[in-house]
Amino acid sequence: MIRTLPLGASGPNLPALGLGCMGMSEFYGETNDTQSLDVLARAYDLGVRLFDTADMYGNGLNEELLARFLETARPDAFIATKFGIRKAAGEYARSIDNSPDYIRQACDASLKRLGIEQIGLYYVHRAEAGRPIEETMGVLAELVQAGKIARIGLSEVSADTLRRAHHVHPVAALQSEYSLTTRDMEADVLPTCRELGIAFVAYSPLGRGLLSGALDRDSLADNDFRRNAPRFGAGSLEANNARLDTLRAIADQREATPSQVALAWVLAKGVFAIPGTKRLSYLEQNIAAASLNLSADDIATLDSAYASGTFIGERYTAEGMKGVNV
Repeated sequence: MIRTLPLGASGPNLPALGLGCMGMSEFYGETNDTQSLDVLARAYDLGVRLFDTADMYGNGLNEELLARFLETARPDAFIATKFGIRKAAGEYARSIDNSPDYIRQACDASLKRLGIEQIGLYYVHRAEAGRPIEETMGVLAELVQAGKIARIGLSEVSADTLRRAHHVHPVAALQSEYSLTTRDMEADVLPTCRELGIAFVAYSPLGRGLLSGALDRDSLADNDFRRNAPRFGAGSLEANNARLDTLRAIADQREATPSQVALAWVLAKGVFAIPGTKRLSYLEQNIAAASLNLSADDIATLDSAYASGTFIGERYTAEGMKGVNV
């Protein structure tokens, strides 16, 4: 049984373990829609209700994939999608666009691709530098009033931007990368979420596979974006893998995998987690992690062993960092 958390001050309550769908359409090697639809269906059957996508994942293909999943009578599946990153199909280079006209166009396009009348949670995928967040929130508030979106979310913004946005209209959720490999959100953003009653949603809670302890560069497909990510570069990945002994030791004690312990650690922080996968076996491992209760000593040991800065290499290239912490 996956425990539930409120998605913002007014809810709804949702299972804390969701599913990130990005890799089903782009960035992590070859894709297979039939296999992905099986994963989506199995996730739902196992209790997952929060499904996370974005208009830029496969340039709309991921939203269309979710529409096929939603057609099979799953009315309580909760869909979160995003806008704000524009890029050409198959390219990594991107621009950030929060202009009012684009927000409205992007929302309508996502609704059409998803085949739904209202988006449960609509995120600003990245905030545009130089554009007041108050302007962006004003447009999103209009979309709430129009019934096109139910709740507003932000992704990878600073604590100051989050406060200013929340002053204009309640923010239901803040999404950011958060795992044993990436803990900078603990300094300001996570405490701000707790203070304001904003849900925190951790993406890449397994460090993009690094925390499995079994990742090597030879296993990455030629079109896997991690090949160019500094944290997975030649030398960096080997050095980071060498830092996983404490995680492995706790996993052995708990008769679990390192990934399960890493995911249980994130969930123990009282946040949502949306690990992504295209494989049924990994999905089922992740679901099992929701029932793994780490002791206070386990959590303290992991906190100490993997303090911020433990792992080397930035999490994105400079291109990928556009719009982060604005």
